[in-house]
Amino acid sequence: MSDASRAVEIPLFPLGTVLFPGGPLPLRIFETRYVDLVRHCLRDDTGFGVVLIREGVEAGGPAATFDVGTYARIVDFSRQPDGLLGILAQGGRRFRIVERRRARDGLNLADVEWLDDPPPCSLPTEFADLPPALDAALTQLGEPFASLERHPDDAAWVAGRLVEILPLPAVHKQHCLELDDPVERLRYLRPLFEIGQD
Repeated sequence: MSDASRAVEIPLFPLGTVLFPGGPLPLRIFETRYVDLVRHCLRDDTGFGVVLIREGVEAGGPAATFDVGTYARIVDFSRQPDGLLGILAQGGRRFRIVERRRARDGLNLADVEWLDDPPPCSLPTEFADLPPALDAALTQLGEPFASLERHPDDAAWVAGRLVEILPLPAVHKQHCLELDDPVERLRYLRPLFEIGQD
């Protein structure tokens, strides 16, 4: 399942949301450990792992997370009107955590193995109703979704964007992230929502 023979160390950013490859992730950074992480990522042109919290909270103390997450890179940053640092990250490759630890500053670190990207897969005709509805929803949501490059014929892209914007419990989103086949993700999602129905 992994294309790496050995694990690599990355910093983790436990969140209450699931990030998919290609997806946008706007964040407001206020904890010192994450301000330092952002500074390091920008200086060294590296990223961080986004993992869904299984138990615990985003800010403050430790949080138990799921094992599968998405590597993110910062694509934009700015100082917010309230003085906090705002960043926009974009999802890259999926990974699986092999081993976890905490740095002295409280930052979560993990050895991870990269998960193989699914082979390119065209959107099956049974889901032909999804791209127009998805395009309208992304436009209506505004930035950063409205300016995303569209790939309406790519099953992985359609599945990822749907999962990101649908108001589903995080555990369903995590399940989709852990599925390797994008068409399987779409089939899992179909009973959870209805699009294009009056």
